Amino acid sequence: MLDFDDLAAWRMRIFTSLMSIVLVFAFCTAVPSAALALFRGRADVALMDALALVWILAIWRFDALSYTARVLNFLAMLFVIGVASMMMVGAIGLCYLVAPPILAVILLGMRPGFVALGVCAGCMMVLGLAGHSELSVSNLPHDSFLGVSIFVLNFTCVVGFVTLACGRLLKGLSRSLDDVQGFAESLEERQASLHAVNSDLNLTSAALAGLNDMVVIVNAVQGEGANPVMFANAAFEHRSGYTAREIIGTSLRCLYGPDTDRATVARIAAAMARCEGTKEQLVLYTRAGLPRWIEVDMVPFSSEGGAISHWVIVGHDVTEQRHASEAIHRLAFYDVLTGLPNRRLLTERLDAMLARARGARGFGCILYIDLDNFKAVNDARGHATGDLMLKCVAERLRAAVRPTDTVARLGGDEFVVLLEDLGRDCVGAAALARSMAEQVRSSLALPVEIEGQAYRSSGSIGMALPTRPEHSAHDLLREADTAMYQAKAAGRNGIALFESAMLVAAEEALTLERDLATAVERGELALHLQLQVDSDERPVGAEALLRWRRGGVTPVGPDVFIPLAESTGLIVPIGAWVLREACLAWHELALAGHAMPLSINVSPRQFGDPGFVAGVRATLLETGVSPHDIMLEVTEGLLVDDLEQTAVNMRELAALGVRFSIDDFGTGYSNLAYLSKMPLHELKIDRSLISGLPGDANAVAIVHSILAMASHLGLRVMAEGIETAAQARFLASHGAPCMQGYLFCRPMSVAQLLSLLDARLEAPESLEALPA
Repeated sequence: MLDFDDLAAWRMRIFTSLMSIVLVFAFCTAVPSAALALFRGRADVALMDALALVWILAIWRFDALSYTARVLNFLAMLFVIGVASMMMVGAIGLCYLVAPPILAVILLGMRPGFVALGVCAGCMMVLGLAGHSELSVSNLPHDSFLGVSIFVLNFTCVVGFVTLACGRLLKGLSRSLDDVQGFAESLEERQASLHAVNSDLNLTSAALAGLNDMVVIVNAVQGEGANPVMFANAAFEHRSGYTAREIIGTSLRCLYGPDTDRATVARIAAAMARCEGTKEQLVLYTRAGLPRWIEVDMVPFSSEGGAISHWVIVGHDVTEQRHASEAIHRLAFYDVLTGLPNRRLLTERLDAMLARARGARGFGCILYIDLDNFKAVNDARGHATGDLMLKCVAERLRAAVRPTDTVARLGGDEFVVLLEDLGRDCVGAAALARSMAEQVRSSLALPVEIEGQAYRSSGSIGMALPTRPEHSAHDLLREADTAMYQAKAAGRNGIALFESAMLVAAEEALTLERDLATAVERGELALHLQLQVDSDERPVGAEALLRWRRGGVTPVGPDVFIPLAESTGLIVPIGAWVLREACLAWHELALAGHAMPLSINVSPRQFGDPGFVAGVRATLLETGVSPHDIMLEVTEGLLVDDLEQTAVNMRELAALGVRFSIDDFGTGYSNLAYLSKMPLHELKIDRSLISGLPGDANAVAIVHSILAMASHLGLRVMAEGIETAAQARFLASHGAPCMQGYLFCRPMSVAQLLSLLDARLEAPESLEALPA
């Protein structure tokens, strides 16, 4: 800050510098004056000059005295010298008397100046009237009152005017100094404020430069013109690829690209036109042409007049968040493998279609598609090939329908096509849907080439239309699924339109499954035995057969509930129950003196259960039945599905003493290679071959071959389904296998079989003569 102090300090500086000058001039004038005076014989004048010089030197030397004391001494010196000069020399002393008033007003103020003027004027009046000084006016005596008064008055007027002028000048100077002081202080304050603002700006600039978010400031331009950039931070340079020098002065429109949403840009422009802040997300492009999702937050900046002068734009890169959000959305609504809509998205679109149907705005239809024999390809070639096949199927389904239709994958090899806008007539909509379903079926029937190999598959398609107002998405999917199973049951590679009777059958199957699950607990299952005899019709064993009286009243055939148990997995606990009951039945027979081996059917699913071998072992140990008295009947299909694991399980059980029989032999995968690898005891000829005996030459030839093969392999043969004496006599005369059928004994309870065997002991004629 400049050192602008008050007037007193200024006077002190003036007086200090004045004294140095006065001292120099005093030496230069007083010494010659004193010498001249002595030369002229005026010692008194020389003494006066010497006194004045010493007085001035003392005032200059003793600067420790107060300012006022030094000034008064200086004024007194001038006054004394002036009076003495007037008395000794004459009017020359007036030169000294002029100085005190003027210097007093300059160095002390207006009042001291006029006091000094009055003292000087009064002294002159006294000296003039006393005759000590000649103050004459022409034509008047030098000591006359009038002459002296006129002289003094003129002196006072002139010196007073000068004194007053100096005083007014000093007062103005004082005010100017005050103004300068105030201005200097204001400048200093402004300088400090500006320094603080600059510090804040430097801090803000450093903070903006260090932000991870992009910050851009653009000038506000009225109208349609582009807003030029005036500032861009380091994050903008790093993320956009543009340097600040390149972007400043240009428009941010250079960041737009093909995927920049024009509607979003229009919303931003509209907000700027309304002078409102806005926040949007849009795709912007880097200098290298890479698209990035940026969340833009724009805030207007107003000048002091209230008009918007700039826009502050903060951009946050949300590309990763958008990609993550899109990935989550795809996981939530789309199938990962095929990219098709999943069940959730399908259900949403299905609900929308049903809403349009209820509003009489047109029918839609769903096609429920299940690939035929896909499991065989998946198991034979692996999941990688299966996945490629599913992708090919997805592409074919997309190509077979309209762009407005929806193709979805529910999982596994199940797909759903949602056909929309089929018209307002239900019959016409059904016909159009069936035509499109036929296109889909034909497309799926074409060969699929995967890695140079051609695979053939087909699809069973169920159709369902929303014919009832209360139809829900779940209802429609269920009905289409039911129709699909109907198409599959009809031979596959077909189309079935849902009918109410299908749903009734499905409900009956569901109820049957539920009742079967609790049949053991309710005691509705029963074990029956059917005798097996040799060629002489002597009992050699019995087959355990399962019977079910639903609700304890209605009998359900094995051909109905056994496949149901197999498909639902209930066959595993039911099979374990049958094995245990068969062991208990063996004990009853043994206690009655009719011990015989029992044959028990084992399904492929039951045999493949990981705990099957351990379960058989535990049951035999628990019941105490010898493993040699238990024969497990398995189908030929079991030997093919998983030959290695089946062989391991069979050998483990055979090591215990359990024997095995191949059921329904001659109808499946009969192969000597399979037979040679298995620890078999018996082959059981299927009833379909026995029914042709003895008149069907083909049946005779096959039976002869089986009997010959079994003889070579050392296996026993059991012929089932013997219903006529001619069949029995033919077999007895051609290899004499064991036999089983209604001719000898129908399946019956253990108690009934015991009665039959006891009656046979009393009447040892053939079993054919005994009541069944």
